[in-house]
This record gives sequence, C-alpha cells and structure tokens, in this order.
Amino acid sequence: MALLLGAVLMTAEYRFSEVAYARSWMALLVTPLQWAADAPGRTWGWAVDSLANRNLLLEENRELKSQALVLAERSQTMSAVVAENVRLRELLNATERTEVPYLTGELIGVNYDPFSHQVIINQGRQDGAFIGMPVVDASGVMGQLISVSPYTSRLLLISDTNHAIPVQVNRNGLRFVAQGTGQVNLLRLDHVPETADLREGDLLMTSGLGGRFPFGYPVARVSSISHQRGEPFMDVEAHSLAQLDRSRYVLLLDYQQSSPEQQAPGKLEEGN
Repeated sequence: MALLLGAVLMTAEYRFSEVAYARSWMALLVTPLQWAADAPGRTWGWAVDSLANRNLLLEENRELKSQALVLAERSQTMSAVVAENVRLRELLNATERTEVPYLTGELIGVNYDPFSHQVIINQGRQDGAFIGMPVVDASGVMGQLISVSPYTSRLLLISDTNHAIPVQVNRNGLRFVAQGTGQVNLLRLDHVPETADLREGDLLMTSGLGGRFPFGYPVARVSSISHQRGEPFMDVEAHSLAQLDRSRYVLLLDYQQSSPEQQAPGKLEEGN
C-alpha cells in the first residue's frame, strides 16, 4: 500500500506542478518539528564543546600561571645579577659601556671575483668612513672597510680568506681567532686545543681585543667540531650570523679604541 501511494504521489508531482507547490508548504510546516527533533543533539554537542573548551582554558590557565611563576623567578634572579654587576663595577672602578656611534649604509656593488669576498657600500670619506671601520648588519658582524674613496668604500667580508677576527665564546669566555674560509657564511677557528671547552651551537662574540671591533657583537655560531687522533688541535667551523650574501643595509661603527693609523689592505686582523 505504501509503495502504491508513493508511486501515485511521484506521478502526480511529475505531471502537476501544484503538487510540488503543496509539498514545499508542507515542508515549511514540518520545519519546527525538524528543529525540535534536532534540538537534543544540538544541545548535547554544545555541552560537549563547552566542557572541552572549559578544560582547554583551564589547562592553558595552569600553564600560563606556571610560566609566569618561572619568569617571575628569573626576573628576581636577573635583578640580583644586575645589582651584583653594578657593585662589581663600582668595586673595580669600571666605566659604563657607551653606545657606539654609527653610520647607515647600503650595498651598491659586489666584487665579481669568486675568490674575493668584497662589496661596495655608499658611504665614503666625506661621510666619516675610514679604513678598518667595522661593519655590521641586523644579525652580526659583516667585516671591515679596506679602502675608502670620497663617496664609496670597499668592505672585506669576514668570510674572505684574508680576514681574521678575534672572538670569544659567549658561554665561557674562551678566546680564539675566526678565520675566513672563502666560503660564504663559513668561518674556521684556528689553533683550538683538543681540551678546549667548546660545543656545537656556542655563540662567538667579538672579544674587543686589538681595538678594531667593539666588544660584544655577535660574529658566528659553532656548527661543527671534529678531531683527528694524534692532532694537537681540533677542526672547528662556524657559520656567520650576519647574512653576508643577502644583507643590503648595514651599519658602519665609528669605533676606535685608540687612534690607530690608517692601514693598507692586506691580511686583516684586529690589532694587526
């Protein structure tokens, strides 16, 4: 009987448009019933979501409180360290570190010799640039000026084989010399004893020795350490933090610890 009634209704809807119109009105009438039937499921879903969101918020709240407690403890420790540092400075009669004056510059040319890592910047003698002037980008030390004209200067990058810079390990203060390798962004530490406390990931900073680079600027991060049996020194490589092959804008640091003579290009090291 139900099959016969269904066949009759389908045939009527196919032949008479009034049946489709009546069906749409009937669907409108049963819509509240559909909503009412769906209400329990919607309510249950809303309750489950609310409970899950509440648990998530509670968990996040606990985690944030824990982080706030840790940060508060570190802040207290940092305050103590700062106060101790001030007392030590006063005890040693040390002077406060002053901000290094600088010039802003932009790269305007590169050296096409694949064996020479040099670039040209748009600051020259008329702007206050001088030979040996250290140059940094937003991430770290890039190198130093080796020649200066009235309006432009030539910058020797720290990755050049003719460049070396004294550095110290930020973690423990060990001092070494970082030598350019001729490969972009790659440096080598010379004469590192096999007993040296050096680890991959150690941050290398300028040591300030020699008066060429100011103290405390990031230079590179140790990337690999290897040692061959029987050799007195380790092979240590580090990747420069400055984007030597990408940076366009630089800072020229107007830093001279003493009044060094203007040096000619050559094998460049701090204090050389």
